[in-house]
Amino acid sequence: MSAPQQWGVTPPISNILPTEADIATNDSLVEELKRQNNFEKPEETQKRATVLESLQKITTAFVYQVSKSKGLGDAVATSAGGKIFTYGSYRLGVYGPGSDIDTLVVVPKHVSREDFFEHFPPLLTSMAPTGAIEELTPVPDAFVPIIKFEYSGISIDLIFARLALPQVPLDLTLKDKSMLRGVEERDLRSLNGTRVTDEILELVPQQKVFKYALRAVKLWAQRRAIYANVMGFPGGVAWAMLVARVCQLYPQATSSTILDKFFRIIGKWPWPRPVLLKAIEDGPLNARVWNPKIYTGDRYHLMPIITPAYPSMCATHNVSLSTKAIISREMERAAGIVDQIVKKQLQWGDLFTRHSFFTKGYKYYLSIVAASRTRDAQLIWSGLVESKVRLLVTSLENLESVELAHPFIKGFDRVHRCRTEEEVENIVNGDIHGPANDVETFTTNLKAEAKHNGDGDTNGADPEAKPEAAHMVYTTTYYIGIELALDGSKQLDISYQTKDFKDVCTGWQQYNADLNSLNIVHTRNYNLPADVFEPGELRPTRSKPKKLEKMQAASKKRALENTEQEVRVLATNVTGNRHPGAAGALVIASRPPSPISFGQMS
Repeated sequence: MSAPQQWGVTPPISNILPTEADIATNDSLVEELKRQNNFEKPEETQKRATVLESLQKITTAFVYQVSKSKGLGDAVATSAGGKIFTYGSYRLGVYGPGSDIDTLVVVPKHVSREDFFEHFPPLLTSMAPTGAIEELTPVPDAFVPIIKFEYSGISIDLIFARLALPQVPLDLTLKDKSMLRGVEERDLRSLNGTRVTDEILELVPQQKVFKYALRAVKLWAQRRAIYANVMGFPGGVAWAMLVARVCQLYPQATSSTILDKFFRIIGKWPWPRPVLLKAIEDGPLNARVWNPKIYTGDRYHLMPIITPAYPSMCATHNVSLSTKAIISREMERAAGIVDQIVKKQLQWGDLFTRHSFFTKGYKYYLSIVAASRTRDAQLIWSGLVESKVRLLVTSLENLESVELAHPFIKGFDRVHRCRTEEEVENIVNGDIHGPANDVETFTTNLKAEAKHNGDGDTNGADPEAKPEAAHMVYTTTYYIGIELALDGSKQLDISYQTKDFKDVCTGWQQYNADLNSLNIVHTRNYNLPADVFEPGELRPTRSKPKKLEKMQAASKKRALENTEQEVRVLATNVTGNRHPGAAGALVIASRPPSPISFGQMS
């Protein structure tokens, strides 16, 4: 009798077939995913297919146009081709309502990246149906240069890769690593997205089981706010590889069993031992492959999850000490919940409850406020600042007094209608939700243009609708929760860290001091703006200083023995003696570039 097939780098832990109880638990998981609106309607899926067909036509026209501009004959230009590939959640088959489509344009050798950013955007706008393209944002300076846009309401992230081939026909596949010869490093990174996604699907025993389990893990990670590569948490491909590894260890299991084992195995994983879906391969290029024995930088990866396609890379190089600790906490919490679900003590819905980052997470927050005078400038500027937030997190967590610096996974876009330049100055200096600020503020989404109620309770109104609004300011605020070390100093000076972060951001080549600004302010939990909370969530409230509580308690006791007039006198005395800087307060001295100090802490 032949040995069972081995998936991955080690033999399976178990090949036991699922029991009836396992199947019933799995059915209840799938039903919960449906209740959570995790699946897209067929007509929406067809809409995605139509958009991708259009992008393929635009890509062919783009390559033809560039080819002709470089003097190639009509026949050569026509045969040059160009092809659209997908990767990420769409290619894995785990997309849901509102998911974006990660898309790759592959072109022949005579089409450059500069051609892509110069010619593709206008061609996209002209060839798509009128009004179909919105929020078109090229980001050529990103680590992986990208064009972001919405096509008929579907978010598209479009990246570029050039092969050292004269033609890119429609039947081309990217599996053969020999076709990587002669490509630039940036193109390798772009091509790896599709190549990794395809390999993941080939390396799991049961794709259907994998997809349901991955849907559950993605939903859990998103609800618990630990799904964002740019902020130092695993992104979609990293979570997919973790689920795939557990599938390899339990090749016969149901999706619900995979989910149970996922939190137990990955939650106790002996990091920094890497997670591998297959042995790391050599290839035809002189390309860097993840190897901590050779490359010093690879030794510092805290949670290495290694892509299976050549050249193998670490998908989680952004993970910091703080985000690793947060992930471990969430894994432990989830393992306990799933254990109770299997025992019929809880429901699957309990696993997917919303995070408590703003409601119960922290007493102290840093608000990183990126501001611009125009909407278009803010789209680009906020993206640059977002990509650097993790640098501030790493800098903060190295302080002895900081136990944890927890970045929230996304920024909050707001539009402010100011009446005077003084109000504009207050906003760009970070005073976006202070008690003295009565500027009309609208919560919005710069990328989706979905306007809804914010601090100013606009009932969905357009902030630019009033003609008298002469001064509009656009802000995006990123929040970092600060957990202080129990044995740390009662003083915390982060002026150097914030100034260094600000210098990195404003040192960007396209930074324009007349358009852009960046400020970092301290925010107490009870001062967080309303739009960071969901309807029905309890907002933190300011606790009374202990000294005042004792005084009020003593006053009430004496009130039982005194006349009504005496009570009024004593009450006045108590109110007059209240001290705003009593125990428990955390005081910020000033904003950057002046020093920021967390003052005396109880």
